[in-house]
Amino acid sequence: MKQYYFIISLLILLVFSFDLLAQSGVIRGKVREANTNEPVPFANVLVKDTEKGGSTDLEGNFEISGLDPGVYSIEVRSVGYRTEAVLDIQVTRARPATVNVELREDTQNLEGVEISATAFTKTSETPLSVRSLGANQIRRSPGGNRDVSQVIRSLPGVASTVSFRNDIIIRGGAPNENKFFLDGIEIPVINHFQTQGASGGPVGMINVDLIKRVDFYSGAFPVNRDNTLSSIFEFVQIDGRDDKWALNAVVGASDLGIFVEGPVSDNSTFVFSARRSYLQFLFSIIGLPFLPIYNDYQTKYTWNINEKTKLSVLSIGALDQFSLNEEAGGTPEQDFLLNNLPIFEQWNYTIGAKLERFRKNGFSTLVLSRSMLNNRSFKFQNNDDSDPDNLILDYLSQEIENKLRWEDYRNKWGLEMNYGLNYEFARYNNRTFNRIVAPSGVEVIDFFSELDMNKFGFFAQASRPFFNDKLNLSLGIRTDFNDYSRDMANPLEQLSPRLSASYQFTREFSWNFNTGIYYQLPPYTILGYRDTDTGELENKNNGIRYIQSNQLVSGFEYLFGVGTRLTVEGFYKRYFDYPFLLRDQISLANLGGDFGVIGNEPASPDSEGRAYGLEFLAEQQLTRGFYGLAAYTLVRSEFTDGTGTFLPSAWDNRHIVSLTGGKAFKRNWELAVRWLFSGGAPFTPFDLDRSLRIENWNIRGQGIPDFNRLNSLRAGNFQQLDLRVDKKYFFDKWSLNLFLDVQNITNFQTELQPNLSVQKDAAGNPIVNPDNPSQFLPNFLNNPQGTILPTIGIIVEI
Repeated sequence: MKQYYFIISLLILLVFSFDLLAQSGVIRGKVREANTNEPVPFANVLVKDTEKGGSTDLEGNFEISGLDPGVYSIEVRSVGYRTEAVLDIQVTRARPATVNVELREDTQNLEGVEISATAFTKTSETPLSVRSLGANQIRRSPGGNRDVSQVIRSLPGVASTVSFRNDIIIRGGAPNENKFFLDGIEIPVINHFQTQGASGGPVGMINVDLIKRVDFYSGAFPVNRDNTLSSIFEFVQIDGRDDKWALNAVVGASDLGIFVEGPVSDNSTFVFSARRSYLQFLFSIIGLPFLPIYNDYQTKYTWNINEKTKLSVLSIGALDQFSLNEEAGGTPEQDFLLNNLPIFEQWNYTIGAKLERFRKNGFSTLVLSRSMLNNRSFKFQNNDDSDPDNLILDYLSQEIENKLRWEDYRNKWGLEMNYGLNYEFARYNNRTFNRIVAPSGVEVIDFFSELDMNKFGFFAQASRPFFNDKLNLSLGIRTDFNDYSRDMANPLEQLSPRLSASYQFTREFSWNFNTGIYYQLPPYTILGYRDTDTGELENKNNGIRYIQSNQLVSGFEYLFGVGTRLTVEGFYKRYFDYPFLLRDQISLANLGGDFGVIGNEPASPDSEGRAYGLEFLAEQQLTRGFYGLAAYTLVRSEFTDGTGTFLPSAWDNRHIVSLTGGKAFKRNWELAVRWLFSGGAPFTPFDLDRSLRIENWNIRGQGIPDFNRLNSLRAGNFQQLDLRVDKKYFFDKWSLNLFLDVQNITNFQTELQPNLSVQKDAAGNPIVNPDNPSQFLPNFLNNPQGTILPTIGIIVEI
C-alpha cells in the first residue's frame, strides 16, 4: 500500500505543479466522395463553437491551425452532398489531429433544402442495430481500461459478465456467435487466453491507439459478412502519419506498450504497436495461484498507389502463457484453483492484405488473409507430473484459415449494388487425451484429428430510395457451403435472404426494420471431433450442419441536433440446428463463459432456441463538454433441453442497464462515471452423489452439474460502478495524459454458484465420508466475484 500512496502523491504533485498554458494545435485531413474516393474541392470545414474554419483545396485537403489543445467538433458542407459532422476530435501540440471525411450525395440538398448535420450515420442495408465508437470514446470510457470488449458493455443489448472476462453476450446469444473484422479482414481472435470454440477471454488484444472507429452490429448484418448470428465488430484502423515519425508510450494497469507511426515514402505510411504484461509479477506478490503472461503486436502498412488504388497490409498476433503459482496454496479457495486450472500456452496471428480500386461509379475490393490459432494445455492430478499415470489432460489443437474475398460496389440506375464471392481453405488438427467423468463413469478420450475444408460463399445486395429519399429499401441474399458433408455442400440449403426498410417521417424521426435468415458454421472443435474407437468424424455421422437463425428487428429513431438521439428497438431471434452435446444432454449455446475449450465432444444438430426483447437507448456524444449514454434491455434467452422443452439459457439475464456520463472541465480535466447492471444469470446445480464419488473426484476435482436440473437456479444480480479521472498536459513538442480508472469503486460482489470442494485433513488429504466410504466429505466454498480495481495510467505522446 505504501507504493500506491507514493504514486498517488506523485501524481497530485504533477497535477498542481505543471499545469501549463495551453499551446496551439492543428486539425487537418482530406474530404473525399464516399463512393468513388474522388477528392471534394472547395468544401467548407467549420470548427464548431469557434470562429475557425477553412475550405478544401483542389485535392480535397484542408488544414485549420491556431487551435488551443482540447476536444473539438467539425462540420463539413459542400453543395450536392449531405452535411457531415465529426465529433470528439482531440487536438494536441504534439501532432496534428488527422480527420478524413467521406461525403455522400444528397438529392434533397440538390433541390435546395437546408440539411442539418448529424454525427449518426446509417446505411440502407443496415438502418438499425448499429452503433459506432470513436477512439476517444474508447480511451476515456470509465472501467474500460482502453479495452474495446469492456467498453461495449455500455451499449444496449450487451450483457455484463463477472470473473474478469470479456465474454461478448449480445441479445441473449452465446459468446461463439460473434465475428470480428480489422479493416475488412476477419480476425478470429480478439482476446488473450481466448476460449477455443467461443470468443471470450480476460484481456483484449486490440490496441486502441491504432483504432480510428469501431462499428458494432447487433442485427441487420451486411450481406458481405458471413458466419455470424449475434454481432459483427468492424474495427477501422488509422493510417500512419505522412509528415513525420511519432511515438506513444503507455503504462497501464497490466501492461507496458509502445506505438510508433510515420511515413515510409511520399505515398505510404506505417504504424506498429507492441505490448507486454507484467501481471505475473503482481499476482506473484499478492499470492494468487495463477501467473498469466501475455504479449501482442499490431501493425499496418498503407500504400496509396494513386488516387484510384490503395493497398493495405496488416497483421495482429499474440503469445499467451498461463502457469500455476504452487507456492500460493494454503487456503481452500487457492487449493481449489490450483487443483483445477490447467497449464496452457496459446498463440495466434492474422496477416492480410486489402487492395481497393476506385472508379467513377463505385469501387472493388480484393482481400487475402491467413489466420492461425495454436492452443496447448495439460493437467496432472494434484499437479504431480512425476508419474505419467497422473495425466488427466493433454490437448494440442490448431486452427488455420486461408481466406480470399472479392466484392464490387457500384451506384447505377439509382441503385446501390454490392456483390461478390469468397473462398476459404481451412485446416484443423486436434490431439486430445482426456480422462473425463461421463454419465457411465470414468472414460478416456484419446484421438488425433486432422480436417481440411474448402468453403465457398456468394452474395449480392441492392438498395434504392423512393419518395424523395423518405423510404429506403434494401434486398440482399447470400449462400455459404463447404465440402465437410453432403448436407453442407448444397448451396440451396444455406440460402440467406434479408430485407431492410427505413422510412423518414421527418429529418429527425424515422422507422427502421430488418428481417433475415442467417447461418453459422459450428466450431471446429465440433466438426473435427473423432470417435476414440473408430477414428471417424463422429459429429459428421451425427448429421451436424450449419446453425440457422431467423431474425426480425424493428424500431424508431429520433435525432435531437448533431450528436443526440433516442432509439427504441424490438428484436426476435429463432435458432434451429444448434449443436446438442450428447454426453451431457445440453445445448452448446449454454457454454462459452469459462476458460479452456468447448465443443470437443459428440454432438447432434437437435437443439433449438429463441431470444427476444426490447432495447432503449438515449445517447449524447461529446457536445459542449458533456457526453452521456443510458441504455436498458429487456431480454429473454431460451434453448431446448433433452426433452425439447425450452428452458432459460446461461445468458438469460432478463434486465440489462448501463448509465454512462462524462464532463470535460477547464484546465484539461475530465471526469466520467459508468454504472452497469445485469440480472442474475441462470446456473445448473451440482449432482452431489456423482461429484463426491472418490473415483470421480480424483479425475474431475470439482462439481459435476446435474443437467436434469438445467439452469434451475440463478446467481445474484451483477452491478458495477466505475470512475475515471483524466488530466492532460500539452507541451511544445509532446503531451502527457495521466489518468485514474477505478473499476467497481463500491467493491460490490456478486454471489455466484458456490464451488464444490472436499474437506481435507491437516496433511491436505481428502477426508472420506464415514457414512459412505465411496465418497469424500463435501466442502462448499462461497464464490463472490467482484473487487475494486484501481488503475493509474501514464500516456506520453511525442
